[in-house]
Amino acid sequence: MYTKTVKVINRAGIHARPAALLVQTAKDFDCEIIFEREDDRINGKSIMGIITLGAAFGAEINLIAEGKDEKEAVEALAKLFENKFEEE
Repeated sequence: MYTKTVKVINRAGIHARPAALLVQTAKDFDCEIIFEREDDRINGKSIMGIITLGAAFGAEINLIAEGKDEKEAVEALAKLFENKFEEE
């Protein structure tokens, strides 16, 4: 298992476009991916799940992956957060 905590740093938070980008990236990996925020744990390959997290600016999310390419998956997803989902 590989875990990393990321912060939503784009002003609009996670809405449809960032959620789609996250899912598109997550589906490139074979491992299981979980997004965890407070008490919510959702499938990182589910666009509706990611949107329902309600992750606004400043929210912290734990990216959790388990499987053969877990580290690569988490790092690729974390990079999207760091790049503000290529929106700003």
